[in-house]
Amino acid sequence: MPYTVLLLVFLLAGAPATHAQDPAGDVAAGQWKAQTCLGCHGVPSYTNVYPTYHVPRLGGQHADYIVAALKAYRNGERRHGTMVAQAHRLSNRDMADVAAYFASFGSAEPNPQLQPPAELQGMVATCSACHANDGNSPMAAFPKIAGQREDYLYHSMMSYKTGERTNAIMVGIVATLDEQSIKALSRYFAGNPGLGKIEIGIGD
Repeated sequence: MPYTVLLLVFLLAGAPATHAQDPAGDVAAGQWKAQTCLGCHGVPSYTNVYPTYHVPRLGGQHADYIVAALKAYRNGERRHGTMVAQAHRLSNRDMADVAAYFASFGSAEPNPQLQPPAELQGMVATCSACHANDGNSPMAAFPKIAGQREDYLYHSMMSYKTGERTNAIMVGIVATLDEQSIKALSRYFAGNPGLGKIEIGIGD
């Protein structure tokens, strides 16, 4: 099967569904509900331990994606002790409000014409189907990864390789990448303007 066709299969099979019953988020309510989240995501340069990596930047991330990620922790698609515990205490309304709060911070203007290094262009082109060429995905279902922490991006992609995370798109993509390629992609997307550009005390 040609790779482009295979990629489309992954996209169709793995794209998060939009649920009509999901409530719209309220930023003011989310600011209050996110206080526990800020214990990690609001502390400058805060790191996870064992393994050690920076917690992800959330300010300016798509609200729909934050909700989808929280649900993935709740339903077992992602495994992280603290996040699983936090997700289980949140209702769908809580998740929507928290996501709206973090999304309200904004991020850098996208630069889709940004050209990656020649050796990464093929791999970035594959990533751009969901995340855009510069990492500032315009699609709410997929995360912005431009400006995200480099070590967090690396950890995330490796988690799909090890089975710690299960997503049809990402599992298929990372299966084609070796560790050095994953490191190079993490460095490229982390170095682009994006998340963290207009944050106020969140994940800085």
